[in-house]
Amino acid sequence: MVSINQIFFIGGPQLGELEAGVAAQFWGPVFAVVSGGLACVLAVGWIARRWPVLWAYDFNEQEARA
Repeated sequence: MVSINQIFFIGGPQLGELEAGVAAQFWGPVFAVVSGGLACVLAVGWIARRWPVLWAYDFNEQEARA
């Protein structure tokens, strides 16, 4: 489990840096920032539509257990 966590923890930001660097090289830094932000918003929207059970999560229930 730790190895999978490390893959995402270490590899995820590096992939983002690669995308930002390539986009900035070809289209400029403004495009790199905007496209990265747009990709993040689109990914969150896709996840929310793919797993609608996440909308039903009750944060207060976790506090009651503590």
